[in-house]
Amino acid sequence: MDVQEPLEQFESEPQEPVTPQEESQAPSVDSARQEETAQETEIAQPVEEEAAMDLATPESEVVSAPRLEVDSASRGEAPTQTSTEPAWYVIHCYSGYENKVRHNLEQRIETMGMKDRIFDVVIPTQDEIEVRDGKRRTVERHIFPGYVLVNLILSEESWYVVRNTPGVTGFVGMGNQPTPLRPEEVSQIVKRMEADAPTVKVSFKVGERVRIIDGPFNDFRGTVSEIDMERTKVRVMVSFFGRETPVELDFLQVEKS
Repeated sequence: MDVQEPLEQFESEPQEPVTPQEESQAPSVDSARQEETAQETEIAQPVEEEAAMDLATPESEVVSAPRLEVDSASRGEAPTQTSTEPAWYVIHCYSGYENKVRHNLEQRIETMGMKDRIFDVVIPTQDEIEVRDGKRRTVERHIFPGYVLVNLILSEESWYVVRNTPGVTGFVGMGNQPTPLRPEEVSQIVKRMEADAPTVKVSFKVGERVRIIDGPFNDFRGTVSEIDMERTKVRVMVSFFGRETPVELDFLQVEKS
């Protein structure tokens, strides 16, 4: 998906005796944990629990993915398997705090000297054209709300840095083991992020009633029979003298009735 903070697994190992002076100067594990806890209280509490990452893509570009769960282990349970090669992992965070989590994690990578193990932090986004009230505007949408991608070499140290970042609720994986994304999944996400033409989002669906607000059929009402996302056209069945007649219109010419 060189560390200055102690790892949980080393806490149980016997320590060398220290003098009272050395003991008073050494930072305590409890104080470090309390500091991290205090930082996390600045983040809003979890809004909505999501048990699995939805790697859904448009129906024409479906990429099958293993069922992944957000780890529910305590902060002290590091992964049982590590790696020597970088891979993309997914972390779950509080909804709406993706940018803050990325900022926090990038700061921790810098201050804890982990640039040689944690390489990149990405929030998958894409431009989207939103049609509402007869107006069209371009907005940036998160492809996977509540998730952030991290490129790293999985080790106990890199896991600890990411997992204990304020706002992060866990890695996505099987049980306590973070699961890397497959190459085809990464390629699909990158393809969506780098798409030249923005996707179009409309407020109506096939089978719903809409009102025509522009053109020769202004103020007519009908039922959506087909939506062409590539051409930004919608086909509406309008009743003329008791007969259903299909009318092709631009997205901007209709609104949800």
